[in-house]
Amino acid sequence: MAAQFKIEKLVYGGEGLSRTDGEVIFTPFVLPGELVEAERSGSRQHAERADLVRVLETSPDRVDPRCPYFFRCGGCHYQHASYDAQLRFKRSILAETLRRAGKIEYDPDRIRVIASEPYGYRNRSQFHIENGRIGYREMRSHKLVAIKECPISSPKINEVIGALNRLVRDRRWPRFVSAIEVFTDERQVQWNVRAASQPVARRFFEWLAVEVPGSVAGPLEYAVGEDRFIVSGDSFFQVNRFVLPALADAAIGDATGDLAWDLYAGVGFFSVPLTRKFGEVIAVEAGASAAHDLEKNVASAIRDTAEKFLASDHNRNPDFVLADPPRSGLGKTVVGKLLGIRPRTLVIVSCDPATLARDLSLLREAYDIAEITVPDLFPQTFHIETIARLTLR
Repeated sequence: MAAQFKIEKLVYGGEGLSRTDGEVIFTPFVLPGELVEAERSGSRQHAERADLVRVLETSPDRVDPRCPYFFRCGGCHYQHASYDAQLRFKRSILAETLRRAGKIEYDPDRIRVIASEPYGYRNRSQFHIENGRIGYREMRSHKLVAIKECPISSPKINEVIGALNRLVRDRRWPRFVSAIEVFTDERQVQWNVRAASQPVARRFFEWLAVEVPGSVAGPLEYAVGEDRFIVSGDSFFQVNRFVLPALADAAIGDATGDLAWDLYAGVGFFSVPLTRKFGEVIAVEAGASAAHDLEKNVASAIRDTAEKFLASDHNRNPDFVLADPPRSGLGKTVVGKLLGIRPRTLVIVSCDPATLARDLSLLREAYDIAEITVPDLFPQTFHIETIARLTLR
């Protein structure tokens, strides 16, 4: 049975929060201040949820989604909100998370934002394949949403989507391949099979190369300004082709010195520009594929975990440390080591506000937060990338 709910705010995850009779209800595709009619869909992950039926009182921030699959596809969460509103919501959600999870009071108006082009930004996309159709999964479901376009993906990826819709119906397509990823710099296309019940023969990729111009075998060389990065199929690389230069500039800033450490360095996205600012840069990465690429992109690369690297003896302590950890954050061990080393400047590039709040709370023992920046790497989604610049007290 449908009921009416007044939306108080958006929360991390993309849903709107409302309260009724002491219960907290989460509803997707709504905006703060709206009165909506929604139908309860039961409890999931210890929360009550409701599916939107219709909007009774509309927010001035509501816009028409550009994507025809928006309300079904699970890839985007905010296409019903203007882009200016999306940035405002992300700043508020980040500030609230810092307060709730880290006991850190930080005015959302002080959070700097680096805006992106709101559409056409993704340089990497993964597609599921079922019964001669390609697409993404429905929100909170394993059902396939078949697509012919993806407005948040780059022009080259949309070109690939058109080709894939034709190729998956070809008798030469291996039916045991059920997921494939595409990575591109708008000239080259790298193919990565992500789900298959048996190994894929080389002739499959040779066929793709004939059908899709620009296809490359092996690593792709990705240019960001004056920098070049070797990126293999299993290596992480930032997905927003528009924000990449500004992301590096915001993280490094005007830092200079004799020695910098880049922890969780990946393929060296931050390490390479750091070499222009510091006499020596040590880049640390544990992942096999990324570490292999890192060794090609950066002279001083160490294949190790951040924990083991920080636990080893060092002749010199760094002037500057940049850490771009996974979603799990730095954690107590790494934070403890950094508090012992105490570089003058510490920059954390985080993809999860809650773990960032936890790490910042621990680091406040010795550091002040000089600046927080949100480079919007993921427009139309709830994901929040954060750069926190800390200075030694």
